[in-house]
Amino acid sequence: MDPGNWATDIEAGARYGYDLLFVVAGCGLAAILLQWLAMRLGLVTGFDLGRMAREHYSPAACHALWLLAELAIIATDIAEVLGSALAFNLLLGIPLWLGVLLTGLDTIVVLGLRGKGFRQIEAIIIGLIATIAVCFALQLAIAEPSWRGILHGVTPKLDIFGDTHALYLAVGILGATVMPHNLYLHSAVVQTRLTAPGEGALRGALRFATLDIVVALLLATVINGAILILAAATFHEGGYQGVADIEDAYRLLEPLTGASLAGLLFAVALLASGQSATFTGTIAGQVILEGFLDLRIPCWVRRVITRGLALIPALAGVLWLGEHAVGRLLVLTQVVLSLQLPFALYPLIRFTGDRAIMGRFRSPMLVRWVAWGLFALIVAANIWLVSRWIA
Repeated sequence: MDPGNWATDIEAGARYGYDLLFVVAGCGLAAILLQWLAMRLGLVTGFDLGRMAREHYSPAACHALWLLAELAIIATDIAEVLGSALAFNLLLGIPLWLGVLLTGLDTIVVLGLRGKGFRQIEAIIIGLIATIAVCFALQLAIAEPSWRGILHGVTPKLDIFGDTHALYLAVGILGATVMPHNLYLHSAVVQTRLTAPGEGALRGALRFATLDIVVALLLATVINGAILILAAATFHEGGYQGVADIEDAYRLLEPLTGASLAGLLFAVALLASGQSATFTGTIAGQVILEGFLDLRIPCWVRRVITRGLALIPALAGVLWLGEHAVGRLLVLTQVVLSLQLPFALYPLIRFTGDRAIMGRFRSPMLVRWVAWGLFALIVAANIWLVSRWIA
C-alpha cells in the first residue's frame, strides 16, 4: 500500500466513476496468484527469486535483472517520497519541497529498527495498513457510495480501453498492485514461515502461507477499491471529473462530504501508506542485492542510498513541474513499475513450472497457463501503451 495506489485509483475514480473498479479487482487476483508462486518458490527451494536467477542465469543476465529491479524500487521510493511529502504538506501546512526533504528522516526510523526481528517489523506494517483501512472505512461511510455503481464497476468492460488514458491508468493500477520487487521480497521473507525440516512441515507452511497471502491481498484489494470508490462517489458524481491530484482530492473532500473529519482521515492514511511502503521497500532492496549479487550491506546504508536516489528526481519534479504535478508524477512511477513487471514474472513463472527445480511441488498446468496468459497480457498492454506514447 503506497501513495502510487492513491494516485491511480483517485484519478480513475474521478475520471471514469466506478468503471475501472474491475481493473482493481483483477489486479488484486493477479497479485494473489503471483505472490502464491513467489511463496512456493521460496519455501520449496529455500532460495529467493533473485538467488534462483543467480544460480540459473548468466552474470550478464543477472546484472540486467538486478538493475531493472533496482529501478522498480527507486520508482516506488519516489512515490513514497512524494506521497509522504504531500501528507506533511496537508497535515502541517509546510511547502511540498520541504516535505520532500523531511522524508529523508525516515532513515532514522530504519536505524532504530536495527536488530529487530522480522515479526516486529511485520507488526508495525500491519498496524500502518490497519490505520489506512480504518480511515477509508470511515470515509466511505461518510461518502455513501452507490452499491449499484459498485456492482456495475466490478463487471469487466473492455470497450473502455478504447480510451488511451483509461488504459494508461489501468497499467498504472497494475504496477501499483503487483510491484515487481515485492515478488523478490516475498520469496525471501516467506522462508521465515518454515520452522521445521521435512515434507510435512513444508506442506503445513505452504497451507498457512497461502491463507496468509489470500487474506492479506484481499484486504489490500478492498482498500484499493475503497480509494477508487471514494473518488467515484465524491468527485465523479459531484461533477469534479477532472480531479487527478491527491491534493485536490483532499481539498474537495470536506466541502463535498460535509464532514471536516474526512480530510484529516485522508491525510493520516496517506502518511501511513508512505511509511508502510518505506519499510517493505528497504527490505526488498536488501533481498535483491543479496540475491542477485551476493552482496550484504547494513540496512541503514541501503536506506540512505535508495532514499538519496529517490529524493533527487522527486525534488526536481516538484520544483520543475510545480506542486500540483504530484498526481501525474505518482501515476508515472506506477506505470514504470508495470513496465518492469515482465522481467520479474518470466523467471518466476519459469522456475515454479520446472519439475527439476520444484519437484512434486511444480505449479499445476492450469496455474502455469493462467500465469503465462497474464504475462502475455501485461507485455501486450505495455507494448501498446509505449507505442501510443511514441506515436
